Amino acid sequence: MTRWLPKSLLGQVTLAVALTLFIVQGVNGLLAWSIEKDRAETGLVNTLSLRLVASARIREGGAEDLVARIDPGREMSSRDEQDRPRRMGRRFSGTDFTRETGFQSLLQDRAMPELQERLAETLRENGREFTDIRLVERPVSADPIAQRFMQRLALRRGYAPEDLPDSIAIAGITDGDGWDVVRAPIRKPHEEFGPLFPLLQAGALTLLLSFVLWLVLRRITGPLAQLTTRTEEFSRRPSQSEPMEPHGPEDVRRLIGAHNAMEARIGAMLAEKDVMLGAIGHDLKTPLAALRVRVESVENAAARERMIDSIEDITLTLDEILALARVGKSDAAPERTDLAALAASVVEEFEDMGETVELETQRIVAPIHLTWLKRGLRNLVSNALRYGGGACVSVLQEGDTAVLRVEDSGPGIPEDRIADMLEPFTRGEASRNRATGGAGLGLTLARAVAEQHGGELNLSNRPEGGLRAEFRLPL
Repeated sequence: MTRWLPKSLLGQVTLAVALTLFIVQGVNGLLAWSIEKDRAETGLVNTLSLRLVASARIREGGAEDLVARIDPGREMSSRDEQDRPRRMGRRFSGTDFTRETGFQSLLQDRAMPELQERLAETLRENGREFTDIRLVERPVSADPIAQRFMQRLALRRGYAPEDLPDSIAIAGITDGDGWDVVRAPIRKPHEEFGPLFPLLQAGALTLLLSFVLWLVLRRITGPLAQLTTRTEEFSRRPSQSEPMEPHGPEDVRRLIGAHNAMEARIGAMLAEKDVMLGAIGHDLKTPLAALRVRVESVENAAARERMIDSIEDITLTLDEILALARVGKSDAAPERTDLAALAASVVEEFEDMGETVELETQRIVAPIHLTWLKRGLRNLVSNALRYGGGACVSVLQEGDTAVLRVEDSGPGIPEDRIADMLEPFTRGEASRNRATGGAGLGLTLARAVAEQHGGELNLSNRPEGGLRAEFRLPL
């Protein structure tokens, strides 16, 4: 499940806040809907109870008493005496109440036991006596009286048909001598969606707030993402490029400024190191060349050869040190090159020296620094021939990665020493003899070449025996 969760800081913070907002807004919405529902039910109960009380007063002929309760101090005219009961009945019932011998309940009527209990309690509090009570919900379409009332309501108030309630509450009470029946429309809170409405409302609000939050967080995390990309590029190829422009919040701006200062210091240290190595190489090569000339005058042939070999070892080691220092320092852009042709040219060099090297290639074109990659591949093949007794070079493609693979059939490298072999001056053979142990810089130089191209150098032992060394370069 975690694989579907966002990995970035922007995504995780947005998701966390969005979930919190949705839960809080959902709970608030449900509470508000519950309160609104309770208010609507209370209003319905009060309306029904008032109409039932009024119906009893009017039915008993107590129009004067009803008027006195509603409008104290008003005297009734003769016309009032004739019309007032009818008009007051309409005022209090909202639709004509009926006197029935029995309470007719249809199949589609739905009982409302909870509201029925509340209605009974309200009637008792208002002094309305009864022996039985019924309260049901009925569709307007199934009740002719309710249909007439809805038609009058629509004409009087200009309601559209879709704005009228779909159902009514029918309440009836009896004292043993017929039933007083009244009706009232049921207005449900957000009846289109019911309890789902507050959740939909919370979801819409959460989406809106999440979008605003995303815009705010993007301003914060955008510079961090750029800083991450800049750091990754600098780790692959340190260069004296233009410093990153600080932007974003103050804390992020300070972080970018500190990173720029760190880049400048590291770049200065690397440049100083290169200058120092170049100076050392130049200063040492001159006296070594002079020493090589003087050694020729040594009469003892054996001693002379040993001296010459020592001088050549020092010279070659200096060459590799200087080469390692220069990797990645060229400003030349990489050129698109056929890797199969590059591998074939390296194999041909060793075959010209009498070595046996197998070659398996497919045509792959990649942007590379030809001189450096050829030197790195040459080091891998040389190691395979020295320690494995043979080499097999392969060029293949795995997805968007080009692979230059060199395999041998030698003893391999102990697993706990593979990482150490990539460090400078680490030899696979413990002797100090260059002929058998090398200078210890071949794999280090090869790794530097791979990193120069944005790739990596992998070493692993083959299951069938021997070592596998791979340049893995992005295409």
